[in-house]
Amino acid sequence: MNTYELLKPEPGLRVLITGAASGIGAALAQAFLQTQADVCICDVDPAAVARFVDTHPALHGAVGDVSDVEQVDAVIDHARQALGGLDLLVNNAGIAGPTGPVEALDPAAWDRTVATNLNSQFYFLRRAVPLIKATSTRGSIITMSSVAGRLGYPYRTPYAATKWALVGLMRSLAIELGPSNVRVNAILPGVVEGERMDRVIAARADSLGVPFDTMRNDYLNKISLRRMVTVTDIAAMALFLASPAAVNLTGQAISVDGNLEYL
Repeated sequence: MNTYELLKPEPGLRVLITGAASGIGAALAQAFLQTQADVCICDVDPAAVARFVDTHPALHGAVGDVSDVEQVDAVIDHARQALGGLDLLVNNAGIAGPTGPVEALDPAAWDRTVATNLNSQFYFLRRAVPLIKATSTRGSIITMSSVAGRLGYPYRTPYAATKWALVGLMRSLAIELGPSNVRVNAILPGVVEGERMDRVIAARADSLGVPFDTMRNDYLNKISLRRMVTVTDIAAMALFLASPAAVNLTGQAISVDGNLEYL
């Protein structure tokens, strides 16, 4: 085999991606499909899942609220039946959570952020790990954290707290699952170009009482390369982590962010 062939996943990889009907998750699904992977996505939005599967008929789609343990169990059962096993879980689903000073945050919004960003990953792991151990010889898990999982993020404390927790979860699982030859890594996206980031910038601009363009430039000036990353950049890293070239990479929190210096 050509050495550089190791830089892409082997064909037939069985992949489950959460939160994958749009944004980063959709880019991940499209990228893995291009490598002849067998991909199952899940998302909370039934219409979005239906549209995505219609335009990518090789996909398997499931609908579920990732913060609901019973719905997660149903998604895992669907993926197991559709894929015949599992080689890779990409725990991608998440929400931005509320923006504001900690004393003004709604406890219900805090709880929803923790449930969606952190608890959901546990719900998938508790069911996916035994399946990966039982059916895969190339098992791995990719946790989607954030650059907010290595930097403080004022006015976004619920989001940052969950993303830091995910890095700790990943590092602990890498140790736990290493003897079973299951690799666990985290991707930490930076400022990702798109509508979701525009909403985040708008919310923070409103919270601080400054114009949107001023806040957008403030974000860019914190990035060494002075540009946002794209969903394609994130997908490329996920493909590498799932490839034979990364066979000895585990327990790593890898930033894809143009070197975001601070938040």
